[in-house]
Amino acid sequence: MTTSTTRERRPRRPHRRPTVVGVIGELLITAGVLVLLFLGWQVWWNNLVLAGQQTTAAAQQSQKWVDDALKAPKPAPDTQTAQVDPPVMAKPAPYQPFAVLYVPRLGPDWKRVIRETVDTERVLNSYTAGVGHYVDTQMPGQVGNFAVAGHDSGWGNTFIDLSKLRIGDRIYVQTQDGWYTYTFRNFEYVQPSAVGVLLPVPRQPSATPTDRLMTITTCNPPFHAGERLIAYSMFQSFAPPAEVPSEIAAAVGQGG
Repeated sequence: MTTSTTRERRPRRPHRRPTVVGVIGELLITAGVLVLLFLGWQVWWNNLVLAGQQTTAAAQQSQKWVDDALKAPKPAPDTQTAQVDPPVMAKPAPYQPFAVLYVPRLGPDWKRVIRETVDTERVLNSYTAGVGHYVDTQMPGQVGNFAVAGHDSGWGNTFIDLSKLRIGDRIYVQTQDGWYTYTFRNFEYVQPSAVGVLLPVPRQPSATPTDRLMTITTCNPPFHAGERLIAYSMFQSFAPPAEVPSEIAAAVGQGG
């Protein structure tokens, strides 16, 4: 009885009333957690989903061109003349998808649709593209500079691994006309204002182009936009639409 009585007489702790400072502190903690969750979704999950959708769109476009080429009647072989220069397509309309880009170094299944213009919302952030073509630069296979752009991080992380390219890596550009193969040559790091890298002969405004170049631009370092990473490649060869390059045959869906 004594123990029970003692326990009953033990004073209870007074109930603390919430203070304004305490409530504000809890709200700030909750807001911080929500911000971290949103950033995690934006940086990781959203990029993962978007990259998958961009890859799927590129695969569908690529397969359509291959299927169309296989269904088309084969032209009779011409032994009198040989095509020296690759075909060059006309300028597409703004936002039009006209090519699919394959860069094996960025992953065995990496591919993106290229659309005309580097508009952020309708091209670079698009769920069905990811890479844009600078409208004042040349087209695939054309003498001069075929220049494209994509995000390094965010909206699918298109070129987040571009710095992993090695000299001699092949880059493939597929159009309705066929396959243009470029070979990676070198990097350059420049300020965002260095638009001279997009000239027909990069950084040489008065020079007459004789080479067929491809230039890829993206922000650097990842998750920042302090400078631009420029990747230059040289044209190597052209193949008809049905002749899928062996290195990317599996990625195109033609692997045996």
